[in-house]
Amino acid sequence: MRFPIKLSIALLCVPGVLAAQDVAIRNATLITIANGDINAGNIIVRGGKITAVAANAVIPAGMRVIDGTGKFVMPGIIDAHSHAALEGGINEGAESVTPEVQVQVKNDDPVIYRALAGGVTSALLLHGSANTIGGQSRVIKMRWGAPVDSMYFKGAFRIVKFALGENVTRASATTPEDQRRFPMSRMGVEFTVNYWFQLAKEYDEEWKAYRASVKSTPNAIMPRRDLRLEALADILHGDLKVHSHSYRGDEILMLIRVAEENGFKVHTFQHVLEGYKVADEIAKHGAMASTFADMWAYKAEAWDAIPFNMALMSERGVTVSVNSDSDERIRRLYQEAGVGVRYGNMSVNEALKMVTLNPAKQLGIDKMVGTLETGKDGDIAVFSAHPFAPNAMVEYTLVDGKVLFDRSEANTLRKQATAQTPGGTR
Repeated sequence: MRFPIKLSIALLCVPGVLAAQDVAIRNATLITIANGDINAGNIIVRGGKITAVAANAVIPAGMRVIDGTGKFVMPGIIDAHSHAALEGGINEGAESVTPEVQVQVKNDDPVIYRALAGGVTSALLLHGSANTIGGQSRVIKMRWGAPVDSMYFKGAFRIVKFALGENVTRASATTPEDQRRFPMSRMGVEFTVNYWFQLAKEYDEEWKAYRASVKSTPNAIMPRRDLRLEALADILHGDLKVHSHSYRGDEILMLIRVAEENGFKVHTFQHVLEGYKVADEIAKHGAMASTFADMWAYKAEAWDAIPFNMALMSERGVTVSVNSDSDERIRRLYQEAGVGVRYGNMSVNEALKMVTLNPAKQLGIDKMVGTLETGKDGDIAVFSAHPFAPNAMVEYTLVDGKVLFDRSEANTLRKQATAQTPGGTR
């Protein structure tokens, strides 16, 4: 029987979603990301925005104050690759090219709460990787239980998912039905991207000609609208950003070449486990990379993955983030970032950027979140110790200044739920 624990979690989060409040954190170590660390500092959030970050910031009377003594405060963690909280499926796999579809969000998914317990305040919810050109994704804030529309991160990039490699070619398909879809080879994937962007360019030219002719020919016939080609044209215009699932270096180079030949840019390579082999080319193209900290050999195209990947790409000028792609790993992204210090000798601040400022840049939200600076959103994670300490736990997570996770309250509610559940929780 699980209802009491679910109800308790829901009761914990709903007040935070509904009731905005001003809040201050006092006497904590502030990891600002942008301007170094501040010892014994205060941070003040009013109206959802950070208004002060300083050792001597004066806390107004009547404001809720969180005692930060001995605690470490950092920007809310941002996951640049998640499939959590998606309603109605992750892949539209019936066809290989489906940029006209868009993922839908489930606002009461418990994974959102678990992410908050790990200090995560924003995430990119991606379409799956079954398609050469998949669907459009969503950038959200972790406002669990709030109306779905209010979870969408206003001002974030529009993002579409591409994919390369074994997932697209159905290398792991177990039935003949799963394998009966073009493309079934890497050369077929390359052709598919080329072919559809040729169609998109022709479609775009049709509309340009129509708009130009309307000025002199009011009765000009409007071209037939095609939502698929319209989305691809948005990519050509830079209005829809490409995030591409990728593993092998040769495929990364292929997509860079095809993109440049067709006049668009790959904004961010996802996974990019062999990025260290082609980091110079990624940087030259102007793409970023969102990768795993230390995931390897779980399938053939991941055999050459190494934990030095993050550091090596960063050294070559690539903006790198660490992502979860997991409902479990999303709770400990701060630990994943620490791998960059152990493997690659990254500085602590550069490593923490991989779960704060860098993913914010990849999602187009770095003007609003990713650092502790005045004017930015009050998205904050409060830790019991330095985030890279093995015993560190998230004590509080704030979104827009609202406390949406409080560990002490969560522990109290867990005990209550256990007492109410015959045989205990499970």
